[in-house]
Amino acid sequence: MHVSVSVRGLRKCNLLSFFCSGQTGAIARGLNQIQKHFLSVYNVNSVLNRRFHYLRCQQSSSTMEQAAVATPTPAEVNSPVSEEKTITKEATESGKRKSDEPGEPETSGRGKRRRGAGGKKLRPGERYVPPPQKRNPGISFRQEHFDETSYYFEGGLRKVYPYYFDFKTYCKGRWIGKSLLEVFKSEFRAESIEYYQRAAKEGRIRLNETPVEDLSTVLRNNDLMKNTVHRHEPPVVGRPLEVLVDDGEVLVVDKPASIPVHPCGRFRHNTVIFILGKEQGISELHTVHRLDRLTSGVLLFARTLEASKKLDQLVRDRQLEKEYVCRVEGEFPESELICEERILVVSFKIGLCRVDPNGKECRTVFQRLSFNGKTSVVRCLPLTGRTHQIRVHLQYLGFPILNDPIYGSSAWGPHRGKGGLVGKSNEDLLQALVEEHRSQESLHMLDIPDDGIGIEQEAEKNKTSEKEDTLGGTCELNKSGESHQIDTQVMTGCGSKSETVDKVSQGCTDSNGNKTSLESRPTKSNGNQTEPATPKTQPETRDHLCSECKLVRPDPTEKELIMYLHALRYKGADFEYSTRLPDWAKEDWVEADWS
Repeated sequence: MHVSVSVRGLRKCNLLSFFCSGQTGAIARGLNQIQKHFLSVYNVNSVLNRRFHYLRCQQSSSTMEQAAVATPTPAEVNSPVSEEKTITKEATESGKRKSDEPGEPETSGRGKRRRGAGGKKLRPGERYVPPPQKRNPGISFRQEHFDETSYYFEGGLRKVYPYYFDFKTYCKGRWIGKSLLEVFKSEFRAESIEYYQRAAKEGRIRLNETPVEDLSTVLRNNDLMKNTVHRHEPPVVGRPLEVLVDDGEVLVVDKPASIPVHPCGRFRHNTVIFILGKEQGISELHTVHRLDRLTSGVLLFARTLEASKKLDQLVRDRQLEKEYVCRVEGEFPESELICEERILVVSFKIGLCRVDPNGKECRTVFQRLSFNGKTSVVRCLPLTGRTHQIRVHLQYLGFPILNDPIYGSSAWGPHRGKGGLVGKSNEDLLQALVEEHRSQESLHMLDIPDDGIGIEQEAEKNKTSEKEDTLGGTCELNKSGESHQIDTQVMTGCGSKSETVDKVSQGCTDSNGNKTSLESRPTKSNGNQTEPATPKTQPETRDHLCSECKLVRPDPTEKELIMYLHALRYKGADFEYSTRLPDWAKEDWVEADWS
């Protein structure tokens, strides 16, 4: 490569023809010597300098003029040939070693200088912030996660013993330059400042894996915050997960209502993913679709990456037929109804949607199955997959799903959203929904803290987002597992704190490890079975900083755990998975008295 550059230089000076003509044998022999030692740029240049020094001195003025003529004009510089020569030369020069260039210190590795102590020098008092870690795009929970705590069963509910857990988040852009104290005051108000100060003194708050005792520390970009909390999970129904199909490629379960599919918000162990892993040893599943926490029915997982890609393609091509059943308020029309109203996502935090002309197109077919004089059972065929599509379309038609905590709410106004009549902006609708559930002490139905801080912040942001139309609906809110909520709940680990609580411990153990304030004897999980047992005497199940340990909560009622919407059947070209019809969908079903 170096020889070719030198030869091009000879050609440029019109010396190559003279050199190759054999007029000087010594020079020809010199060329052979150069070719034999072409590996060293230094040797090549040295030989050329010695052999051609005399020729350069004797070069006539005519030769100089010819060399000037050979200099490329501006037009030639832009030509493809000249560009190719330039690139070749630059590539040749860039191939030099760093040590061959004077004045450049030699560096190890690939020429990149290490950050921190080995690279950029830190000013006095400046903190070193490591680069962000690469995140695994996939989610695979292992036995070490399943062993964090265990279940116990009580009153028909599946409960989780409290446990310690590290919530983590990288510094957000709006936090840069603010102290930890400022961020806790403005963003994580579910706990008092005194709590965070005590937690910091005990080493529970860490910045880049280093305990932080002083909350005046100023946050910088890429700071990794960790907060160790004493985590309490809400109860879910105690019915075991029934596996319908497990053929090595696809796993199909009949999901009970009240159980989330994957870890999110306040739920981690009381989720389908963790229950399957803890009780049946099934892990490394690929999520094909999701069901709302209060929705029951057919839930598909792929066992392999190939099966996941195949099912995902069916979903994208709308080749996966879905059939749901629900019970709605009022007498649904006997004739088939098709709703094609567009749906817009209002709040990604709780998945709140509404009919809006700026939303995503969608289509749902409805057929009445029965009417008992008060409520109707309706067959639903969603031909698209928008968030809360069935629930939003039924609300628009004036037949909200029975026991729907969002779309059956009076926060939508006197018409409750029928015909798209709301009369409120998106932020006002969010605020009204939060206020209604707060007054009823049921904010946990929205899966948010009962102070509603996260929703209030989102409503404030939506004032600007609405103008820019940046809240287009999507069929799935999140595909990254448990990382989609890192606001108030994530860093504090708090659940909803009901106003009607007594300062007595429930769900925790006293200093002797004995269960307190529990009337019935719990059972613990043992695979698919449950057996009577004394609660585990784990000292860590009670924490002196945890405000949840000082509260006693009434168990949730069936009305708080079940919404009358069920995924009955999923069908493809060569498969069909279905469940039994739920009891509430039968003609002789009578609604329970919730009063």
